[in-house]
Amino acid sequence: MSEQDNTTENEAAENEAAEGAEAVAAAHEDTEKSFDQLEAELDDLRERFLRAAADAENTRKRAEKEVKETREYAVSRFAGDVLGVADNLSRALESARRTAGEETSDAMKALIEGVEMTERVLQTALSRHGVAPIDPQPGETFDPHRHQAAAQIPSEHASGSIAAVMQPGYIIGARVLRAAMVAVSAGQPGGQEAPNADDAPGGQVDLKA
Repeated sequence: MSEQDNTTENEAAENEAAEGAEAVAAAHEDTEKSFDQLEAELDDLRERFLRAAADAENTRKRAEKEVKETREYAVSRFAGDVLGVADNLSRALESARRTAGEETSDAMKALIEGVEMTERVLQTALSRHGVAPIDPQPGETFDPHRHQAAAQIPSEHASGSIAAVMQPGYIIGARVLRAAMVAVSAGQPGGQEAPNADDAPGGQVDLKA
C-alpha cells in the first residue's frame, strides 16, 4: 500500500472519529436538554398537583361547614314557632304562682308542678337541638345584636344599660333566633344619672332599632 493510500485512510478514520465525536456530543446535548425539559415538566406537574390537592381540601372543608350549618340551623323555623309555646308556659306558670300565693290547694300545687315539668321538658328539647336562652339581667350592658329595646325607663342602673327584661331571647348555634326584649335605663329618677353613666357602653340606645 502506498503512502498516499495510508494518508487517505488516516484522514477517513479521523473524519469518521470526528463525526462520531460530534454525534456523541450532540446526543449528550440532546440528553441534557431532554433531562432539563423533563425536570421542568415534573416541577409543573408537582405544582399542579399541590394546587389541586389544596383546592380539594378547601372544597372538603367548605362542604363540611355547609353540612354542619345546614344540620345546625335546619330547625330554626320550627324552633321559632315553638318559642311561642315556651312563652305561654312561662306566663301560665307565673300567673299560677301569683294567684296561688303561699297557701294553695293540692290541686293547684299539682297543676303548677305539671306546668313546671312541661316547661323543663320543652327547654330540654330546645337545648338538644342547639337552642339556648338569652336571659340578660338588669344592669348588664345593652347589646343591640342580642337585645331589643322596647322602652326606656328611669332606674338605678347606668343610663343605656338594661333596666328590666320583658321577654327572654334565644340563640341557635351562633345565630340569634329571637332577641331578648328589654327596657333600657334612662338613669336614676329625678334626672340624676347613675354613676359612670357617661362611660357605660350603649349609653345612647336607639329604641326604633
